[in-house]
Amino acid sequence: MEIRIPLSSPDIDEDDIAAVVDVLRTSRLSLGPVLGEFERAFSEYVGCSHAVAVSSGTAGLHLALLALGIGPGDEVIVPSFTFIAAANAIRYVGATAVFVEIEPVSLNMDPECVEKAITPHTRALMVVHTFGVPADLDALLDIASRHGLKVVEDACEAMGAEYKGRKAGTCGDAGVFAFYPNKQMTTGEGGMVVTQIPEVAATIRSLRNQGRRASDDWFEHSEVGYNYRISEINCALGFSQLRRIDGILALRAAVAAEYHRRLRDHSALILPALTLPGCSISWFVYVVRLNVNFTAAQRDAIRNFLRVRGIGCGRYFAPIHLQPAYRFLASEPWQLPVTESEAERTLALPFFNQIAIQQVEEVCEALVDAIRN
Repeated sequence: MEIRIPLSSPDIDEDDIAAVVDVLRTSRLSLGPVLGEFERAFSEYVGCSHAVAVSSGTAGLHLALLALGIGPGDEVIVPSFTFIAAANAIRYVGATAVFVEIEPVSLNMDPECVEKAITPHTRALMVVHTFGVPADLDALLDIASRHGLKVVEDACEAMGAEYKGRKAGTCGDAGVFAFYPNKQMTTGEGGMVVTQIPEVAATIRSLRNQGRRASDDWFEHSEVGYNYRISEINCALGFSQLRRIDGILALRAAVAAEYHRRLRDHSALILPALTLPGCSISWFVYVVRLNVNFTAAQRDAIRNFLRVRGIGCGRYFAPIHLQPAYRFLASEPWQLPVTESEAERTLALPFFNQIAIQQVEEVCEALVDAIRN
């Protein structure tokens, strides 16, 4: 079937294309000047001392954990209701992911459940700002402080979001952003790690480039590292997109408001909040939930109905603890009823910068028809 209205679509303009072409006309395609320009501009935008660009958000999460000393025998608390990369990065360093429950409004990790999940082996919290909605950082940072835990903010979906005047990703020991094509801004593939700690930034810079410290020669390696470099081409695209990030975020907020206006009177739907106290939401996706009278099978039927109508839609998220790759972690089944209940009723609607009002109208009409049928 032909999808006429995609779930997501990158926003590439002529300035973006020109920036990439300019790099292609040079002899520096990796570790060049545009990398530094992008990192400096990004650190200034988020208000953090150090920004290190990497090949993906997943790579950023991996390196952040390594740089903070997380490794085998350690436990890292993370929500199950998120993209699997968060848990994968924990496994990459040999640590154990401990899944916790979410709050039913924000869909972020529940601080009360985090407190109960702490053991003598807990070393860190991975705080995910789900769908661009900032988590309850006051409560989570207080827990981390009292228990001596590191905090990695997974802000891969939260570019530009704010919590009480501070950009998401800048409140913990390290924050990670992602620039996949479905994100608010894109580099094609890429990510960024931010931190206020010079030693953490220096370690990440080394690890992304095969373990070379700044004082090392090209064939000298101070530690075992990775090829998590990001090309000048990707950085040029990101630097160009960053220049118009405020306009991008405003466009996405307007789309969310339009969806809300058209769907707010439908009792079958639970809509995401447009505002939350003390927070500024960065709209990554627009995810509605069917009310508790609906089953996962009915949600899937509605999704198929929309696809037949040429409308892209998706399930956000499949809980990680229910996936085959992670079932081995629990000697007994995980008890995460809120996560499972909310996840089986979620439906992501088409959402991107340049979606037309007429397309939003078509999506809403098709969704209402699907529910009625």
